[in-house]
Order: sequence, then structure tokens, then C-alpha cells
Amino acid sequence: MTSIFPIVAGGEGAELVSFSRRRLLSCLTATGLLAACHRTQSQDILRVGSQKGGTKALMLSSGALDGIGYRIEWSEFPAAQNLLEAIGSGAVDVGLVGDAPFQFAYQSGLPIKAVSAQRTLTRPSEAVTLLVPAGSAVRTVADLKGKRIATTRGSIGYYLALRALHEASIPADAVRFTWLSPGDTRAAFASHQVDAWACWTPYASTAIKEGARVVADGQKLIWGYAFEVANEQAIADRKALLADFLRREAKALDWAATHQAEYARTLAAETGLPPDIALVMVEKNGRRSVPIDQRVIEDQNVVLKTFADAGEIRTDRPLEKAFSVI
Repeated sequence: MTSIFPIVAGGEGAELVSFSRRRLLSCLTATGLLAACHRTQSQDILRVGSQKGGTKALMLSSGALDGIGYRIEWSEFPAAQNLLEAIGSGAVDVGLVGDAPFQFAYQSGLPIKAVSAQRTLTRPSEAVTLLVPAGSAVRTVADLKGKRIATTRGSIGYYLALRALHEASIPADAVRFTWLSPGDTRAAFASHQVDAWACWTPYASTAIKEGARVVADGQKLIWGYAFEVANEQAIADRKALLADFLRREAKALDWAATHQAEYARTLAAETGLPPDIALVMVEKNGRRSVPIDQRVIEDQNVVLKTFADAGEIRTDRPLEKAFSVI
């Protein structure tokens, strides 16, 4: 089993996300993107990043790319942090991530901006969750004091954990966060090397199916926003391609809302997820495109404050400049 990273107290180590060259090269090599960093990109190519079960399956299943006049180069990532690193480096032009990882990465100084917004159709339970293993003595968030919570730093899971602790009047440094990728966390969670897991679908759905229990979820604690985030150079150089892609994605989201079973079949084929888990993911992650307006910006202030109060980020970059409407 992959060894667990050192455990870090939630209220300590206020350094920003490390986008080290070694980690970035590892990420790019794993996704086949390293060569793309060193070649001139053709003007008729848009490089799109997709998380597991994300944009790629949506666009393929909906037929939204039919008749497209340029080429899409897809790259897939296990989590938003990896995708944002690739966007920030210029290896990927655009990719969809949750609001929390976007704000975390933007405040770290990456040359990125959100170019469109999406929001869940409802605020479903168990789409983002704080889980404990079957048989755990933990029943409430308060029971997590002194316990180890595994998640990915800056992720939507981490944000949910911080929000849940805040609502329970528990300081972030009352628990111990362990920073792991979703794949490594699953192994640590199954072997009880961590006490809880803050995660999202499809990881949450799979764990619940295997017996994990929910002690908090995002239904009342998170807004359900996601953003298509683009590299600033891509915004300047490929604005027309980005605009066309975003229009097609908005139509694909509308299609998915009324074709859940069909979408789930493509999702299962693309990701290898069991069909029932793919369907749960589709049902819980239904979204629609929304304008980037003042309400969106105000809601994002809650995200920033949550991370800032935990000592995780400095809010040096004005939030209003994090968006570029195409």
C-alpha cells in the first residue's frame, strides 16, 4: 500500500499550495502532457482537462461536439489540484473544477481565471461528504476532535470539512488533516489508518456502497458551484475556441438533465465505474450554466473566508479579478 503522507495539523503550516517543479513534472508525465509543454500548439486545437467522470464523458455522451471545427485534446486527472497545476503551467488550456480548489489555486498566484460558472440543479446529499468507516465510534462532527481526516489539500472535500468543523464550533486545529490523493485515501480509509475521509462523488458513492457512514455532507454547507478555469494565455490566444466550447458545454448540461441514464452509460464506459455508481454520480451532480454575477462573487467570499480563517491562504488577489467572461 502507498505510504501515508505526514499528518499535518489543520491550523498549522499556513504555507500556500506547493506547485513544485518536481510535482508538476510528475503530474504532466503521468497524463502524457509533458511533450505538450514544449511544442507550439496549433491554433485549431483546444486542450481540455477533465477529472474522473467529468467534462469528457458529458461532452461525448451528449453529442455536443458534433460538427466542431477544431480538435479537442483531452487529458484526465484524478483531482482538481492536479488539473489546476496543469492549467497554471500552460499544459492544459481549460478544465472544470469546484469553487474551493479554484479559489485556493487562484490565491496561490497561478495565471488562471474562471471563464464560466455552473451550479448544481439542487443541493443533493452525499455528493460531497465527510465519511467514517463502518464500525467507527464517530457519530457526529464533534466526535472528530483529535482524529485524522484524510482529503486533498485545497479540495472541495477539504472545504466541506472546514465548514462542518466551523458549524460545530470546532477549530480546524482540533483535528489532524492528512493530505492524500483520492486513490491513496481509499486504501488508508479501508485499513483504518485514517479516521475520516472528506471526499466527493464518485469516491463518496463507492465508499458509502461499501459501508462507510456519512457524518456531514454538503447539502447545507456548500454552494455547489463549479468553474471552467482557463490559463490566462489561452484566454488571450484561443478566446473564440473557448467561447464555442463553453456554449456547447452549456447545451450538454441541459441535455444531461433529461438524459441521465444515457449519460450514466457513457460515464461508466469512459471511467470504468460500475453502472450503478455512475448513475448515482449523474443524479447527484446535475448542473446548469449560470452567469458570473455579483451573487456568484459574494458566495465565493464565503469560500475565501473559510480558507483564510483556517490559515490556509492569504487573500491578496482581488476576487473580482478571478473571472473573465468570454
